[in-house]
Amino acid sequence: MTGIGINLREVLDDNQGLKLKVIGLLLHGPAHSAGVRQGDELLSVNGIDVTGKSAFEASSLIHGSSGTLVNIMVKHGRCGPVQSIDIERQSIARTPVYYRMEQIGNSSSFVGYVRLKEFNALARKDLVTAMKRLHDMGASSFVLDLRDNLGGSVQAGVEIAKLFLHEGELVTYTVGRDPQYTQSIVAESPPLITTPVIILVNKNTASASEIVVTALHDNCRAVLAGERTYGKGLIQHVFELQDGSGIAVTIGKYVTPNHMDINDNGIEPDFRNLPAWNEVTKRLSECHKPN
Repeated sequence: MTGIGINLREVLDDNQGLKLKVIGLLLHGPAHSAGVRQGDELLSVNGIDVTGKSAFEASSLIHGSSGTLVNIMVKHGRCGPVQSIDIERQSIARTPVYYRMEQIGNSSSFVGYVRLKEFNALARKDLVTAMKRLHDMGASSFVLDLRDNLGGSVQAGVEIAKLFLHEGELVTYTVGRDPQYTQSIVAESPPLITTPVIILVNKNTASASEIVVTALHDNCRAVLAGERTYGKGLIQHVFELQDGSGIAVTIGKYVTPNHMDINDNGIEPDFRNLPAWNEVTKRLSECHKPN
């Protein structure tokens, strides 16, 4: 989104009318850096009174082209001063990572659940933070949920796959008619964790998600549970034409460590439903890594 990094909420004032309060800010984001604080009341946007307006209406007024200025009037706290603030809009990447700890049945073991919604600029950094926190809290295994993750940055997907692999293990091949697009991508450092992983997939798990899925699965680091994935493994470049239009040309494709073509095929999971952890351990122990 292109905005200033605040969350707004409608609350009732003393006269049962609506006012807008700042209930959250992106740390070190544009609004936070300009002096907006949690609990502030938003009074106007570019001179337009937002009293009685919905949070959606006010957010629509705030959003605009990245790099442009928006003026907001806020009241600090319940009885604080009113301040007019000019803030530069910025493209703000939302964290795609959500995580929690789950107890395994009635045992004393815990599993770390991590949901990754897309591969954006924050994906690797926030995933590392989540995994480390869950590990420190005592997670003995992990569930990585990639259902409905349609992809995003392929490079982010490659870097995330490397987090789970040992040095030298293959993430993916890229193959194309031109030799410059043919290469092997491998992990360069030890894995972040070595505990068992279940990856949840469905028909909307695609592109960069499928690179992560096959890298971990083919290298015997994870089992897959759910539905066959989408099957998108093409590498495309957009070339600009003289009239300002463009054309997308397929220049290569991704191939799994086990030499399977992802595109139009998808990946078949090991289990349809969430398996027991003893089944996971057995499947991984019987797995054979690619040469």
